[in-house]
This record gives sequence, C-alpha cells and structure tokens, in this order.
Amino acid sequence: MTDSDLDLVYTTLCKTLTAEGEAQAPLYLARLALLCLTELDDPRRALSLIDAAKLPAASAEAA
Repeated sequence: MTDSDLDLVYTTLCKTLTAEGEAQAPLYLARLALLCLTELDDPRRALSLIDAAKLPAASAEAA
C-alpha cells in the first residue's frame, strides 16, 4: 500500500467513524477488525497484530 493509498484509507475510516457516531464507533471498529482478520487467513499473524495494536498504557498495566 502506497502512502497515498494509506492516506485515502485512513481518511475514509475517520469520516466513516464520524458518520457512525461516537456511541457506535467501538462496535464499528470491532466489526471492521473481525472482517480484516478473516481476510488474513493466518491465525499467527492475526494474534501478532492483536498484540501489536495494544496501547502502551494497556501493556504497562498488564506487566
């Protein structure tokens, strides 16, 4: 994915989240994550990405 592609995808995601509204955003993101993970068809890679997406504060609390 080029920088231009990534910018387009990110901008579209931001606009979609705004349109969905704050209350629906977590549900939308969860559904999007599941759809993306099913496209991977690789459980190890999916688990690696789940771990990589952790927020720094969440990682520090778990330690």
